[in-house]
Order: sequence, then structure tokens, then C-alpha cells
Amino acid sequence: MKILVALFFLLSGISAGAQQFIQPEGLIKPSSYTHVVVAGNTVYISGQVAANEKGEVVGKGDLRAQVTRVYENLATCLKAAGLSFSDVVKMNTYVVNFKPDDLGVIRDVRKNYLSADHPPASTLVGVQALASPDWLVEIEAIAIKK
Repeated sequence: MKILVALFFLLSGISAGAQQFIQPEGLIKPSSYTHVVVAGNTVYISGQVAANEKGEVVGKGDLRAQVTRVYENLATCLKAAGLSFSDVVKMNTYVVNFKPDDLGVIRDVRKNYLSADHPPASTLVGVQALASPDWLVEIEAIAIKK
């Protein structure tokens, strides 16, 4: 079994014990998760929501304002890991009570942050609720250090 685990780490580019846990300045201070985890050359960013560093909701009831704040929080996470949106390879977006019209709002904000020529793989899911009833959207990302 130890050989299989070692082989997994070798093939994935992750070295055991090489993880780095980052809580960027300017974001809410979580008590039960880490905003950014670097494992080898892979960077995992926890779901970001429309909250400022004090935990206050930004853009209550306004999807466009919340999506914009979420992308700003993602930018903060990427910068803390020494990366940018061009390094993102996968994003998952969760939207409360998703309606088809919401997609246009999300895409309109997203185009200000992501490359039109090389966007990351992406999933969008409509959900019933998020951890706070005031949050309308949450986005998580995976990036690769070059």
C-alpha cells in the first residue's frame, strides 16, 4: 500500500508533506477551512463568497455585485499563491435558485477576469442554498503552478 501511495504522489507531482496552507489578508478569517492549499504544483481554492474581510455580505440581493466580489476574492487567493486567473484550470460555480437569466450576469462579470481564448474547464450548478442565506453565489477553483 505504501508503494501505491508513493506512486500516486510521484505521478501527480505532489510530494508528501509539501502542502502549504494560506489564509490571505483581506478575506474572511475562517475557523474550519483554509482558503488556499498548495500541494505540489496544484493550488486548490476553497469556495469564495461575497463577503469582505469582516465577514459582511457584499451586494446583498444583487447577483452581479456578488459575482464581482467573489471574483475579487478569487483574485486575492490566486495572488497569495503567486498566481493569476491565467493559471486556473477548473472552476465550479454554485448559484442559489439558478435561473437561465443568471447565466448572462455571471458570464458578463467572468469575462473581466478570464481569458476568452483559454477559459478554464467549468461547471455551474444551481443549488437550493449556501452556508449563509444572504449569499447568492460561491465559486471554487483549481490552478496549476507553471
